[in-house]
Amino acid sequence: MSDYIVFGQPILGDEEIAEVTDALRSCWIGTGPRTARFEDQFADYVGARHAVAVNSCTAALHLSLLASGVGPGDEVITTPLTFASTANVILHAGAMPVFVDVDRETMNIDPSQIEAAITQNTKAILPVHFGGRPCEMEAIGAIADRFGLKVIEDAAHCIEGRYQEQKIGSISPLTCFSFYVTKNMTTAEGGMIATNDEQLATTLKMHALHGLSRDAWRRFSDDGYQHYEVVYPGFKYNMTDLQAALGLCQLPKLEQWLRRREEIWQQYDEAFAELPCWVPSPAASETRHARHLYTLLLDIDQLGKSRDQVMQELHELGIGVGVHYRAVHLHQYYRERYGYEADQFPNANWISQRTISLPLSAKLTADQVDRIISAMTSTLSVTQLN
Repeated sequence: MSDYIVFGQPILGDEEIAEVTDALRSCWIGTGPRTARFEDQFADYVGARHAVAVNSCTAALHLSLLASGVGPGDEVITTPLTFASTANVILHAGAMPVFVDVDRETMNIDPSQIEAAITQNTKAILPVHFGGRPCEMEAIGAIADRFGLKVIEDAAHCIEGRYQEQKIGSISPLTCFSFYVTKNMTTAEGGMIATNDEQLATTLKMHALHGLSRDAWRRFSDDGYQHYEVVYPGFKYNMTDLQAALGLCQLPKLEQWLRRREEIWQQYDEAFAELPCWVPSPAASETRHARHLYTLLLDIDQLGKSRDQVMQELHELGIGVGVHYRAVHLHQYYRERYGYEADQFPNANWISQRTISLPLSAKLTADQVDRIISAMTSTLSVTQLN
C-alpha cells in the first residue's frame, strides 16, 4: 500500500543529494578528503581524539578486536541480545563468544553476571548499548581493570548517548558505531571507530585498507606520489567519500532529530501505558538515551497470541515493525556449535519472545505517529476483549 509506514526510514533531503552530487563531480569518490573531514567532525561530536571511518560497524568491531590482540584461543564476553554480527566478529577474530544474560528491564548485559563468566582465556568484554541505552560502564570498566581485560563498546545504537555525562565514544579504548540505513544517522552503509589512542587509530586506519602504510588520498597529495608498503595483511574496510558526503550532512542534524524522537517516545509511553505490554524503562539518571529503538514487550499471556501474530496484524494495517532481537544463542549456528539451550540465558530468551520495535524515525509525521498508536492500540485492545 502506498501509505505503508516503513520501519527505520532514513531522512535524506536535498542537502544530502547535493553533497553526494558534489562528491561525484569532484571525481574523488573513494576514500579521500570528505572521509577525513567526516572523521574529524565525528571525533569532535563524540568527544574522542581520533575516529576511523570504515564501511560498517561489523568491520569496526572486527578491526577493534584484532587491534586489541584478540585471537585464536581467546574468549570475549558479550550479550546474546544483539544483532548476530556482534558475536560473528568474535569468531572472525578466531576467538570464542561467551554470552552473559541481560537485565530484563534495560536489555543491556548484566554486569553482576560478568565476573562468573571470566576464565583464564578471557581477553575482552564487548558490551552493547541496546536500543540507545548506555550500559553500566562504571561497573563493566571496574571488572575489566580488575582482570586486565580490554573493553570494546558496540555503540551501533548509541551515537548520541552519554553515561555519567561522558559521551559514548570517549569512555573506553575503542567504541564502534554504525551508520546503516536504519540508524539515527546514515551513510547507507558505514561505521566508525572512536579512540583516544593515536597509535591505535594509526593501526586501525592501516588495517582497514589492505595494511598499506599510506592511504590513497595521502599517496596523491600535493607533495607528489609516495610509495606505500604493505605492513600487515589487512582488509578492504575503508569508507568512501560518497558515504562520507552523507555523513557530513547528517551529523549536524543529530541533536535536532534526537529531540523529535524523544517527542515520539513520550507519545508512545503515554499511549501504551495501559495496554497489555511493558513500555521501555526510563533512562537512568546521569545518562542520555540515544532513542534508537522503541521496543515494547508484549504480555503474550494476557494477549493470548504471539508477538509474531501481532506483527502480522500491524503489517496488514500498514505499519512496519521490527524484532530486536531474537537472541543470538537461539540461532541455528550457535545452537549447533555450542549446544545452547533457550533457557540458558532466560532473560534474553524471555525478551526474544515478546519484543517488538515500533517506527521511531524523526521523519515520521504527526499523522503517522497517530496511525501507529491507533494501530497498536487496536491490535492489542481488541484481543483483550476476545
